Amino acid sequence: MTLKNIASHHHSSELRHFYRLKAGDLSGAVASPPSSVDRSRLVQGLRAYHERLGTLTPTLEAQLTKLQHPNSRVVVAGQQAGLLLGPAFTVHKAVDAILLARQLDTEEQPVLPIFWVASQDHDALEVASTMLLDFREHLVNLSLPLPQGIPVYRIPLHQEWVDHVSRAISDMDAPFKDRALKLVQDSAKGNYADWFAGMAQRLLGEEGLITFDPMFPELAALFVPALERELERPLASPHRIEDAAGELIALGFEPQLRRQAGATNLFLEGNDGHRRLLRYDGSNFHAERMYTLKELQEILRLDPSRITPAAGLRPIVQDTVLPTIINVLGPGELAYATQLGKVYDLHGVAQPLLWKRLSVTYIEPPVRRILSRYGITAQEFQRSPSEITERLLLQESGVQQAFREKLGELELLFEQLAETSVKLDVNLEGSVHRSRQRVVGHVQRLERKLARHLMQVENAREGQFGRLYTHLLPGGVPQERAISYLTYLAKYGDHPLKQLLSLPAGAQTPLDL
Repeated sequence: MTLKNIASHHHSSELRHFYRLKAGDLSGAVASPPSSVDRSRLVQGLRAYHERLGTLTPTLEAQLTKLQHPNSRVVVAGQQAGLLLGPAFTVHKAVDAILLARQLDTEEQPVLPIFWVASQDHDALEVASTMLLDFREHLVNLSLPLPQGIPVYRIPLHQEWVDHVSRAISDMDAPFKDRALKLVQDSAKGNYADWFAGMAQRLLGEEGLITFDPMFPELAALFVPALERELERPLASPHRIEDAAGELIALGFEPQLRRQAGATNLFLEGNDGHRRLLRYDGSNFHAERMYTLKELQEILRLDPSRITPAAGLRPIVQDTVLPTIINVLGPGELAYATQLGKVYDLHGVAQPLLWKRLSVTYIEPPVRRILSRYGITAQEFQRSPSEITERLLLQESGVQQAFREKLGELELLFEQLAETSVKLDVNLEGSVHRSRQRVVGHVQRLERKLARHLMQVENAREGQFGRLYTHLLPGGVPQERAISYLTYLAKYGDHPLKQLLSLPAGAQTPLDL
């Protein structure tokens, strides 16, 4: 079973022992033992960070005051620093953290939503592109020439990138595009990750969100103790991940995380600026060259942001610094988090509740009309677009009915032939049956060919099914994984966000606009 199967089996008893808390156990999360993190240093670092971003509003100040409470807890969501906030699910994750925090917050035990900006990520291809869709059905693919292999925190924001994106938004047929444009331009300062974080904070800060960048110097310094522990026993956490992988394989699941011999759970940013996985041979470490433990400890002392966790360590390092009770995760993250329980134990940290994130597909009025006309849902279309389109085109054209009638006539004819043949010679029954299979098979293949032809004609004229593809599966990818949330901000203003904030936490639902 793949990662999707692991995510869907998150609630099942066969995976229960991989988690400290069972799926959905909010009361167990709230009852988690108080975290001993240094809240004063954490708040000090966050205040400095938001001063730099220009997002230290009275609302955020009030949230930071609550975070300093000795019994405060946090709900954490996070994502890479994608262009224009990346795919819409990034905002959905952040909103889910807000919804959960609101649900659990009390005066005696404040609960706050934190959004972790994965600014140490060095895969530029994952964060350099996004899509916008306006009222003309104009799907714009935006992309920036980010350097590959360098943490996005180290990439300076270029004015030409801001101008390029601003022109694309300005060209949209969307009544609230000035709101989106202001968000983009007000946040355009610092590095590429700052641009993303500024947008996230300006969009959701008044709803209580606190963005957090682990590469910001005063926040990076908080991770030193956990990273020192990992350097001292560099293969202990990879071995535990591999042990969990073995257990999953024995249960029939395909593990999301694997660790090759000698691979650690740490990355090093070399003197050339590139981020590379650290390997350990039992005596020394290796990246672009050999490093001793003392050299890495010195790097950690001088600039802790140069040593960063891999996916198999990042949540644990996060939860050594934040008083986390819930991690809001997507399906892929949920799959690899299944293997991390014993890594938490290694660092003496309680694994928080793993929560499957809010998932939303926006249904705009023209799309709603098409779905209603054909009696299908957005989820059904996204799951089997070709099959549904072919079936409905055949149905609409009348071809399907004609074929069904002719097939019925053929079936009746072969039944009559079989009866006559058996009377003449019982051995002819098999021959008639094989002939029936061949003829019916030819007719069904012809029906499929006609369906494909109808699809080609439909695609050429960009009809209503083409519209469904554009809105629900742009580029063959589900909407929330492709189109930027700024599309819906530019087209509908505050309305989509108000609807998101009215949903129950963790909802998996279409949303009518």
